[in-house]
Amino acid sequence: MNRPITVRIPEDLRKLLEGISKTENKPVSDVVRESIRKYVSIYRFRKLRNQVLPFAEAQGLLTDEDIFKGME
Repeated sequence: MNRPITVRIPEDLRKLLEGISKTENKPVSDVVRESIRKYVSIYRFRKLRNQVLPFAEAQGLLTDEDIFKGME
């Protein structure tokens, strides 16, 4: 079930959202909802990355190349 939430945003941001809404042919609420989903996903990824980073560094895994070396 979707529950309403009130968010106050500056006028310039509201205008940008409305412009995106028209360009994408989506309601403003859909644009905002999608943006929040992406923000939350990135937030969770960064939090998880920060948790596992010390373990990866301890094993010498510092770059993407280090990760994928063993997969060839």
